[in-house]
Amino acid sequence: MATTEQRYYLVNQADKLAALTRLFESEPITSALIFVRTRAGTGELANELSVHGFPAEALNGELDQNARERILNRFRQNQSKVLVATDVAARGLDIDDISHVFNYDLPDEAEIYVHRIGRTARAGKTGIAIALVTPREKRLLRQIEDFTKQPLTRATLPTVEDIKNQREAQLLERVTVWLGRARYQRERELVARLVEAGHDPLEIAAAALKLARADEKQRPIAALSEVRDAPTRQETRPSKAGSGFKRGGQRNYPLRQNTSHEHGMVRLTLSKGRAHGIRPNDVVGTIAFHADIPGHVIGKIHIEDKRTLVDVPEKFLAQVLAKTGDYRIREHPVAVTLV
Repeated sequence: MATTEQRYYLVNQADKLAALTRLFESEPITSALIFVRTRAGTGELANELSVHGFPAEALNGELDQNARERILNRFRQNQSKVLVATDVAARGLDIDDISHVFNYDLPDEAEIYVHRIGRTARAGKTGIAIALVTPREKRLLRQIEDFTKQPLTRATLPTVEDIKNQREAQLLERVTVWLGRARYQRERELVARLVEAGHDPLEIAAAALKLARADEKQRPIAALSEVRDAPTRQETRPSKAGSGFKRGGQRNYPLRQNTSHEHGMVRLTLSKGRAHGIRPNDVVGTIAFHADIPGHVIGKIHIEDKRTLVDVPEKFLAQVLAKTGDYRIREHPVAVTLV
């Protein structure tokens, strides 16, 4: 691991995607492997990254061998640059040119973390390992540091202004390259026509740059919420009522009622609960992936011993219930029904 730069960013759970997209804009990524906890989470995150302008493919246990090989071949040949994977799916992955490994979710065991980051900095090259850590995951971070005998450097995420400056610097660099090539005769003729029509050359150039930046509208820079450096005593105290959370790792009031109090939301029951190792991100991941809805729209979650209650927008109800035979969490088939 001596040739691997290791750092982490402290973020709220709900801000992990926003943090990851900021890093994708600022890091010199040639190829990236992103680790998530669940199989369903691979599809959700790969989809979200693609929507945000960073094409990604999911690598998980649901793929047959042929599909897996096709994805890996595209990655090896630089036809795709980002893989989102679980630890199980990444076993035996033998690729030398991975510049970045992202721990989107920290593993429960420090030894798994070592296996993950060992997939970069191969063949004598250097690599970068980045972890997105929530306040609740700091205990896992300390275990990793104790196991590896190496502290991870805490870093600060790029600001909105940093991202904007980066985009403009890249634009100017591309324009400078084309100026050096001088292969734009037809474009010069078009500019001449605009000048003849009475337009100022400087204004023409500005309008052309505006058009060149049009794709940036597809990549809005999401805001980040303030992170409390460590959970309060109340947050770390076990709850006898269960593990009620919402996206972002914040505890919700127990959902004992059969109907949601939030406008536009309906309450569903999942047939598995705490006794089956169910966690909030498992619930979000499997519903978002199979029902093909954004993970961030899923509302309050309350995990009981034998069942889980979750709120979803009413407009997605039919879509979620239509996939009730497909849901699986930690290898358990999960029935989803209206409360």
